[in-house]
Amino acid sequence: MILFDTLRSGNAWKVRLLLRNMGQDFERKTLDLAKGDTKTPEYLAMSPRGQVPVMQFDDGTYLAQSPAILARIAEGTTYFPADPVTRNKILEWMFFEQCDLLKPLAIPRFIVALAGQGEEKADVVKQFQDQGYPMLAIMEKRLAKSDFLVNGYSIADINLYPYTSMAHLGNYDMDRFPAIQAWIKRVESQPGWVPLIEE
Repeated sequence: MILFDTLRSGNAWKVRLLLRNMGQDFERKTLDLAKGDTKTPEYLAMSPRGQVPVMQFDDGTYLAQSPAILARIAEGTTYFPADPVTRNKILEWMFFEQCDLLKPLAIPRFIVALAGQGEEKADVVKQFQDQGYPMLAIMEKRLAKSDFLVNGYSIADINLYPYTSMAHLGNYDMDRFPAIQAWIKRVESQPGWVPLIEE
């Protein structure tokens, strides 16, 4: 398998976490956005919007969008079990992250930590935080009652972990969420966990 990613992509980090948790071998091709690596005709054939990650599988097929990649890799494992009720709850949390949580967390992180524009764009950061805090409160309520989001560690946790764990980089006050903080530590204690930037 070949994973196409970029160095600081939280969505690509999700895929690497699952692969490392499973002890799965894969080849990693880290692309350079500044050089236009994701805008070549070859890459756009795999990911029409030029996004990462993309996973190319051993059978020659490829798949974009991190939740879809996680589901395919984890199929039939404890990370994405066969029980339909459990699977549906896992998918519910994954859709929640993509629809309601990702942008409110990812955009402030980019503005503050990566672009260094936290002061001049403080109003934009606050607008996204106003959306993000209520979503984090939903997570907090769930994790105050359970170690993981759905019946044990699953791709739901892997999918929500990266941007939630980096929320403080977008000037979120994560001290408000002790259950989330404890959950982050539990995710980081899983076998094969790796940081965003690997040595």
